[in-house]
Amino acid sequence: MNPCAMPQTENPSRLIKFWRERVVGLIGSQLTQGVTPQKIALTIALGINLAMFPILGSTTLLCAAVAFWLKLNQPIIQLVNWLAYPLQFAMLLPFIRIGEWLTRAPQVTFSIPQMLQKFHDAPGKFLGEFGMTGVHGIIAWLLIAPILSALIYFVLLPPLKKLSQLKK
Repeated sequence: MNPCAMPQTENPSRLIKFWRERVVGLIGSQLTQGVTPQKIALTIALGINLAMFPILGSTTLLCAAVAFWLKLNQPIIQLVNWLAYPLQFAMLLPFIRIGEWLTRAPQVTFSIPQMLQKFHDAPGKFLGEFGMTGVHGIIAWLLIAPILSALIYFVLLPPLKKLSQLKK
């Protein structure tokens, strides 16, 4: 079994073990190595928000670039990005619809599987057809992400500070 692969959810004890070893263990080890609770909270908040960026296939590079630029922990931001990846699909349509509403653009009718197939078949044609749809999603994400990042940061900071004290 791949050591980074998430266990199947049929066995809750394996899922709990995975969570403790891979997620809590990684964060706890960073706290003992001098990474501050503030940096970890920021890393997690940005990792979650970047995982929801409404352009499929872009989040890993975005997380790497932001973590490099802000000197955040690469393993934590990539793990959070990976764990939060389903949020990208869940938030894709709401971001697009909010962006269309904000820009007063007509609603585009589409399905994600249809979009993926069109992109695979002809990327250039896809960009011509759905480029503005992506821009609408990005506009909404740019308005919502800072608020959500701040909320996640301030919710995570107290427990991370407490965990930091326990690790000393």
